[in-house]
Amino acid sequence: MLAEIGVQDIDALFKSIPDSLRLGDTLLGLPKALSEYELTGYLKRLQKNNATVEDYSTFLGAGAYHHFSPVLIDHLISRGEFSTSYTPYQPEVSQGTLQAIYEFQTMVCLLTGMEIANASMYDGASALAEAVVMSNRVNRRMEFLVSQGVHPEYRKVTETYTRGSNFSLKEIPLDEKGKTDLSAIIENLTGNTSAVVLQSPNFFGTVEEYATLKEKLAENGTLLIVVVAEALSLGILQAPGTHGADIVVGEGQSLGLPVSFGGPYVGFFATREKFLRQMPGRLAGETLDQNGKRAYVLTLSTREQHIRRERATSNICTNQGLCALAATIFMSTLGKQGFRELAVLNLRKADYLKNRLSHVPNFKIRFTADTFNEFVLECPRPVEEILNALKQEHIIGGYALGLYYPELKNCLLICVTELNSREEMDRLAEKLEAI
Repeated sequence: MLAEIGVQDIDALFKSIPDSLRLGDTLLGLPKALSEYELTGYLKRLQKNNATVEDYSTFLGAGAYHHFSPVLIDHLISRGEFSTSYTPYQPEVSQGTLQAIYEFQTMVCLLTGMEIANASMYDGASALAEAVVMSNRVNRRMEFLVSQGVHPEYRKVTETYTRGSNFSLKEIPLDEKGKTDLSAIIENLTGNTSAVVLQSPNFFGTVEEYATLKEKLAENGTLLIVVVAEALSLGILQAPGTHGADIVVGEGQSLGLPVSFGGPYVGFFATREKFLRQMPGRLAGETLDQNGKRAYVLTLSTREQHIRRERATSNICTNQGLCALAATIFMSTLGKQGFRELAVLNLRKADYLKNRLSHVPNFKIRFTADTFNEFVLECPRPVEEILNALKQEHIIGGYALGLYYPELKNCLLICVTELNSREEMDRLAEKLEAI
């Protein structure tokens, strides 16, 4: 190989790297090799340093939610039918995978109230970024009004996506109740406003009421993008499509996927049929084969692997297939009524803890608006002190908001799901009283 490319030795391939940056004869200082048995024991000891939901009571949400996942999911996604090649390019050997994707798309449409959905995105953050870029393709406008209630990490990813495109991302503040200031949206609308971006429930758990925006935005030719970071909320809240959303994106981790230290997760993306050609990602469609039997195929591909690169809507050329399959099985297992009952259970448990903590001396609920399964707790002492004290009691106490919201540096975002027992919630309240 060296002779073929015309060099004498391996070192010649690295001449462009200065000697000062090379290790030379210096060793990396790696420990001696371990046997498989020794390595397994070492990794298990390391693992015990982690605080997991199996050993701690957790009230941490902020985009990653600890829900129950039926064992049926792991069983089905491990079956050989789904342990096939990376992507279903050949429909004749991929009907099971394609049908599962098609059903995922259908369920996303039912949840969001939209007409079409793609086969999934990497996660909620990239889905939002793609929605912003898509809205520019629809109306060729460059300004975006983004609520401060949108997950801050989603906003960071969107900023990264659009940094080279001269897009203007303007933040819209929240009101004293914890909702997006709709009057500020109306005041900031211009002829160059491409889209308004809201999240409901927003990052603070508050349910946004945005139906009144529909007519005003339509008159201005501005799209409405609605983000859903807690997909389970769609079991009880009206679908964003019924309130005028043009694009609905979000995170499907709540639908049968473990918290898993942050991933992998599954983003969903749904929109109106008239925007079909502008939607990123891939799409599975239903058709008939030559024998007249129902069949599934990848269709209307607008990605760079299938069409000229300059005409592609996105460089995302895959989908989170295994995670989307898990979400589909989760929704199928619960069914429409079970999905709603699980959402109601989350709502009631969160309401119980919110009411309980509102009576703890010197603590108070920061926002008064309606919430789903998260709320903001204002603390009398630095939140890091409180979180550290709770960790000593094997309680993960919530998310410190000061990192992204300096004005809320003394506040915690508390999350409650169906897996938090009443005893756990009472214990949290008691420990906070002691603190």
